[in-house]
Amino acid sequence: MKKFWNWVKNEEGRTLYFDGYIAQDSWFDDDITPKKFKAELTAATGDIAVWLNSPGGDVFAASQIYTMLKEYEGKVTVKIDGIAASAASVIAMAGDEIVMSPVAMMMIHNPATVIFGEAADLQSGIKMLSEVKESIVNAYEARTGLPRAKISNMMDAETWFSAQKAVELGFADQILYAPENTDASEGFIFDKMTVTNAFLRKLPKVKPEHPITQAGTTHKELLTRLELLK
Repeated sequence: MKKFWNWVKNEEGRTLYFDGYIAQDSWFDDDITPKKFKAELTAATGDIAVWLNSPGGDVFAASQIYTMLKEYEGKVTVKIDGIAASAASVIAMAGDEIVMSPVAMMMIHNPATVIFGEAADLQSGIKMLSEVKESIVNAYEARTGLPRAKISNMMDAETWFSAQKAVELGFADQILYAPENTDASEGFIFDKMTVTNAFLRKLPKVKPEHPITQAGTTHKELLTRLELLK
């Protein structure tokens, strides 16, 4: 079986490799679960670096891992080398220091779930998702200091950050391998809503040269033609 998580120890402390989907339970040992991560995290003490590359997964499992890292006594440095998307971006916020590879990406969006049942069940699901979103905003707000409304709007739009933009907005502290005078404002931010609206604004507004008149064949004319075919 492929092992998606592991850690090594060096003179500067331990390094954990967090690579894969986040789940409460793993059937094939190819997901990262709170139980597995806790075992690795508490195996020793001292400062720790977490190389993070994950598309996300279970938000409640991510919340547990986030809290574990916040409670860890040593310094936690999160290093994003690929992607920290969805629930993985929440885990990243637990780092005392967050650094990103210049080619890494971060993505935040609204939580989602599947709900079955009657109207009351659906309404309960909507309330639950609203509360889950508020808990996620807590992590982003604590790290970035951005207004909750702005964070909420970025989640609504499903927003992607380059490393530079993540640093500019406070989702990360620095960019790996970059010169000290690198301008973070040179980064980019991408969200579906902005791109869609920009595309719609560029569509030409074509007006017909002639007024549109009713076209087609009347019922009476169709009957006449059918009679001729007999």
